Amino acid sequence: MNRLLETELIYGRLLEIAEPHLVERYNKALEGFGLRKTTLDSFEIDMTGFSPQIADELGDKDYLDPNRVNRRFIIMTPEQENLPVVHTSFSNTAGLMHEFFAANTRSINAITIKDALFGEIEDSVSIVESLEDLLSINEVSFRMFSTENVLAKAAELRQLVDRLQSDENAWRDDDMLNRMVELAKLTGDIRQNRLVPDQLVFRHDAFWANHFGGVFIFLDGRNTTVICDAKAPGFRRSRPWQVSYIAIDDHQRVYDFLAKTGRIELPRASWVETSGLLRHRSDMILKQLVNDAAPDAGTLMADPIWMQTWLHMNGATVTRNGAYPFLQDAMRKISSTGSIRMEDVKPEWRFMLVRARVEHADQWLVNRLIAQMVPADFVSRFIFDKQGFYASYERYSEKFREYVVSTLTGTYLKDKREFRQRLYGIGEDDHA
Repeated sequence: MNRLLETELIYGRLLEIAEPHLVERYNKALEGFGLRKTTLDSFEIDMTGFSPQIADELGDKDYLDPNRVNRRFIIMTPEQENLPVVHTSFSNTAGLMHEFFAANTRSINAITIKDALFGEIEDSVSIVESLEDLLSINEVSFRMFSTENVLAKAAELRQLVDRLQSDENAWRDDDMLNRMVELAKLTGDIRQNRLVPDQLVFRHDAFWANHFGGVFIFLDGRNTTVICDAKAPGFRRSRPWQVSYIAIDDHQRVYDFLAKTGRIELPRASWVETSGLLRHRSDMILKQLVNDAAPDAGTLMADPIWMQTWLHMNGATVTRNGAYPFLQDAMRKISSTGSIRMEDVKPEWRFMLVRARVEHADQWLVNRLIAQMVPADFVSRFIFDKQGFYASYERYSEKFREYVVSTLTGTYLKDKREFRQRLYGIGEDDHA
């Protein structure tokens, strides 16, 4: 993983915590979770407060994600809102954190001047043992504490202020007035500094969960669709009257679901030719074939002449696999006719021709599912399914890892927004 770390393809764009008072606040949060304090003088955190350095020190990557549900968070500064989430078991953790920051900006700004927030994103289950547990999660609430107890002290001061205003004799209580002065030294003027967050409960909509090999849950009104391994506990048994189940290796049904619910853009010349997505996937599939046949090729694959020579010399292998010739033919048909008959395409190959519908709220989740269906496209996998990408990266040959890193740094990392906009029609999210 050193190559990924050096190029910030893993744990990139994190915020350094080095000031002693901030380290101490972080330690108080760790103690609040029942964890031991860090001995590090500095470390980096993501949007949720997760630190890869502290995870290594504790020997537990899930120190803020126990049981991979009810995610913990530590908020040191409002700046965390602009950071990525680099370790999570739910695809919508970042979305929920963004909602929390947006709904409580004033409170977070005020509290983090003198304190740090920590707590859990609580839902209705404490451990995931079957699909029923995931299906029962409809909303989450942010349960919060503060390291210097500012939240509790602000609430106490609010009660005393209310008493002072409602009880005409309260101003004679010197002890109460002295307590108010003492509290105000820490909280400031709570009439101006809103220290109690406004919104703590948020909807838990469509998501991917890192359980049972990966579970996709989609919502359409009152209808719920689960796509996962058919061996997952509760498959077709949890709420069968309400939930439709699709095995993730049933490519026909997965594709039909995405198409019928309007979640994908079918291959049309209007976007295929301008995006270059099919050309990109064709190139990715060819590079995967080369790596399978010649693991030591590595960065030689970046040379067009070398690749053309390899293609001519290994035509039988490419034809036998079929995916590369199929995409080449599909691009020719789309260019000449404007579209292609999906009914004539093998179900497992249809995902190479589509992308998530840009207007749909589930576009990131759908692109994640498509990326999983086209594993050779390691660029799309990195953008939308980092957990899947990192797992695949571990299995790559050393030379292919070198090529993968070179490709990602030379394309996607150069301009993420432009790259996503061009290939997938998505450009507004800077947190990917």
